[in-house]
Amino acid sequence: MKLTGKDWGFIALAAVFAVVCARLGIWQLDRLHQRRALNAAVTARRALPPLEVTGAAISVDSVRDRPVGARGVYDYARQWVWPGRSFEGVPGVAVVTPLKLSDSLAVMVDRGWVPSPDGFHVSLIPYEETSDTVEVTGLGAKLPRGRGDYDPSQKGEFPYRVLPMAIQLLPPGPQGAPRRWPEVELGNGPHLGYAIQWFSFATIAVMGTAVFLRRR
Repeated sequence: MKLTGKDWGFIALAAVFAVVCARLGIWQLDRLHQRRALNAAVTARRALPPLEVTGAAISVDSVRDRPVGARGVYDYARQWVWPGRSFEGVPGVAVVTPLKLSDSLAVMVDRGWVPSPDGFHVSLIPYEETSDTVEVTGLGAKLPRGRGDYDPSQKGEFPYRVLPMAIQLLPPGPQGAPRRWPEVELGNGPHLGYAIQWFSFATIAVMGTAVFLRRR
């Protein structure tokens, strides 16, 4: 079969399309490997023994995704809510409460979720667990970011220093407390499926072009 100029143009277009799809498939495989490496690192950090939060020298990078513990007294007068946090399809807020480690130092504790019809307003008085000294354990995390960030001017300046990290409490929690967030499950994401999809497109382009030319 003698190929015409249009045939060669069609072959070139199909080849470019196949190469682009194959490259996108390889890119998704690279992302899959990165995701698996990150999951392995997080799993290893979660398996570390709990780190006791006691001083100001601690950083968020040293505690992120690893078990941490702290002992102190909740400052309910300066707690705040992180709005727009739905749970299982129900609108609500996350309750973030300072835990005073001493008179001069505190750490923010994400105590969990409570329902709120508008995802913003809620009375937190029923969720005050105790005024005594408590010992908490959870995963180290960044301070919550987004709509509703804490502004000290809203409730008065902190009379103590707040560590640049947070502790996200894990279930189960005591009766009447905010509902603890479940531990985030680590997965590989959609990268493998996307890679197969892109490689399939590349194969279809090559095989489809061959079949088309053969029929011609």
